[in-house]
Amino acid sequence: QVQLVESGGGLVQAGGSLRLSCAPSGRTFSSYAAGWFRQAPGKEREFVAAITWSGIRTNYAEAVKGRFTISRDNAKNTVYLQMISLKPEDSAVYYCAATRSYSGHPRPGLSEYDYWGQGTQVTVAS
Repeated sequence: QVQLVESGGGLVQAGGSLRLSCAPSGRTFSSYAAGWFRQAPGKEREFVAAITWSGIRTNYAEAVKGRFTISRDNAKNTVYLQMISLKPEDSAVYYCAATRSYSGHPRPGLSEYDYWGQGTQVTVAS
């Protein structure tokens, strides 16, 4: 079992930035593909960004392209989501997800992930 722990959420003004982090407890992360998803109140959980185990390939939802960057540092056992130019509509609980995979393709589907964190709240004030 992989337990994922997210951090870095908070309250920020529109136009501001945040960096989310995700790390597994007690596991090496380098053999896992990872992704970030978000869920706003009353809405379904949606894909934000994904990264392969190597970090070479990434994929983004259209709504965040050019503003969010997913990356990973396998030496630090951590996946990041750098968010800039934040908008009020980015407000949501952000979840980190992971699945053991050496595929060269990032995974945008919720069902493709086996492990989920508990989420971190991001609130963007207008």
